[in-house]
Amino acid sequence: MAEAFQKLLTFSGPDALSFNEQAALGPVRVPERSQLSHLVRLFLERFFNHETASPDGDAKGRLILIALAAGLPPFMVAIYLWPVYHPFMGWPPGQHPAGPPPYWAQVNHHFFFVVYSFVAMGLITVFEWDLFFPDLLDVFVLGSLPIARSRVFLARLGAIAIFIAGFLFDTNFLAPVALPMATDPPNLLRFVAGNVVAVAAGGLFAAALVVALQAGLLSILGERLFRRISLVLQGLSVTALVVMMLLFPVLSGVTPGLLQSGNLFARWFPPFWFLGMYQRILEGPAALPIFVELARTGTIATLAAGAVALAAYPLAYARRVRALVEGAASRSMRNPMAAPLNGLLHVTAVRPPVRRAIFHFIGQTLFRIPRYRIYLVLYGGVGLSVLTAAVLRFSMTGQHLQVSVDPDGIRVALGIVPFWVIAGMRAAFASSGNRQGSWALRIVHGQPPSFDAAIEQLTAAKVWVTICAAAVTLAAFGLLRLVAPPELLALRTTAAQLLVVMGLCLLLTDAFFLHVTSVPFTGAGREQSNLAFTVLKYYTSFPFVMAACMGSQFLIERSGRNFGIAFALIVVLHLWLRKRDAVRLHCDQIELEDDEEEFPLRLGLRY
Repeated sequence: MAEAFQKLLTFSGPDALSFNEQAALGPVRVPERSQLSHLVRLFLERFFNHETASPDGDAKGRLILIALAAGLPPFMVAIYLWPVYHPFMGWPPGQHPAGPPPYWAQVNHHFFFVVYSFVAMGLITVFEWDLFFPDLLDVFVLGSLPIARSRVFLARLGAIAIFIAGFLFDTNFLAPVALPMATDPPNLLRFVAGNVVAVAAGGLFAAALVVALQAGLLSILGERLFRRISLVLQGLSVTALVVMMLLFPVLSGVTPGLLQSGNLFARWFPPFWFLGMYQRILEGPAALPIFVELARTGTIATLAAGAVALAAYPLAYARRVRALVEGAASRSMRNPMAAPLNGLLHVTAVRPPVRRAIFHFIGQTLFRIPRYRIYLVLYGGVGLSVLTAAVLRFSMTGQHLQVSVDPDGIRVALGIVPFWVIAGMRAAFASSGNRQGSWALRIVHGQPPSFDAAIEQLTAAKVWVTICAAAVTLAAFGLLRLVAPPELLALRTTAAQLLVVMGLCLLLTDAFFLHVTSVPFTGAGREQSNLAFTVLKYYTSFPFVMAACMGSQFLIERSGRNFGIAFALIVVLHLWLRKRDAVRLHCDQIELEDDEEEFPLRLGLRY
């Protein structure tokens, strides 16, 4: 027993056996699996290995890290609740050390775990949106094998159920371990049951709602029309879910008033349904009547969402398979409305032929391949949610929920939009999942390309990003002015905001693409990006950018001299960052080895 325990602590593997001992063990028996089991394993593998998650083929490791990280926030919040429920003199500030927090404070603590489960399961389901239905590989490869179509359908349903159940467990299983010790509930069984049932029901409802929405629209509209709105729906779904999480501190502040007044918003806001389920199980017959009503609504809504998803999925599945077999009619990607704009760009920003070619290559690739558009949708959804959380303010007036606009939030929003637009384009452009066409660029421009050609290639990407970021930011600027207070509409204030907006679009493009030395969408993928480091880099730099955006607006508004200084500083920083790119871009070009065949290798025929 002691030796086994020691091996467990030292993580030692089994002892090495000689060849005679291994032969005496007999042949290795491979477990027999049914055809359905193999199909389920195949579809589950596809969930973790697809080009949207990781074009480099390391999606399993990356998504496992995401899955492990998904369970940490509720676990850490449960640990942080320990001093709240076990206060000592002077901490937490303003709380008497005689007992636990007030009733509504405890309700808000329960509310966090419900909201987190709802948001996490909704996001992961939206991210895997396209993998829930068959693609060309399933139809033309599995369709040619002696496998019944009904078995393939059941296997995909089983894989979806396992995937959702696995992430639901992973997101919520750590919190119930720490919560009883942190909060010392009077009834342990009721507390654990309430937490488990509420967060599981909230997560299942979010996942079923997303599947029902996708399957219902696909079965009604068909594949062609659904594809036109799919990315918009994904972006809006991500925005709504992230906004819900970012606005949790605000919602927790108005939760007592909303629930005590029986406000209509409280009755139709889904997380409140599962909070009612939590409190109904925890308190039993002593629960408030509003919690009983909300728990009943949550139960009915979860069953209804599941029923709609199960009813619409077979119809949507059949329409998707039929559309894949028939094929989509080819249509021209040319936009007659863009011809005047392209003509203007050809004589101004993209005059050199190399820059013009890469500029149009970026536009055609970005709008042709869904993977890159999904990157933009995800980053755009996060940016829109942060913008909404910064601009809107909620308060209770009597029994009504009041929504107001924060002037400082509008100032900060002018930095939020370009930051997340450029960050999303940087993620899409630096993707290394489309390297097969890079051989053409080497043949045309040489290996490595000439200095002038390399500079023009990088400049084309920066011009494309700057123009797109400026267009989106100016559109957001115009919309925000419709709700802005009068003090933000003055001429001097407007001029300062426009200078800051254009300066951020220019400088953030230079900063985000400072170390990008390859043509967009053809990166060599020599360095595996660290997901945790990337998130840390964005979320540590984001507050500084927002502070600079807001502070610079106040400084520029004071005088015309400050306006001129800010303009000159933007020009100097832009020229300095542009100069730093020149030598790095030329030095980072990779020459092929003497025995490396360029043409067939880069076509992706051999790897």
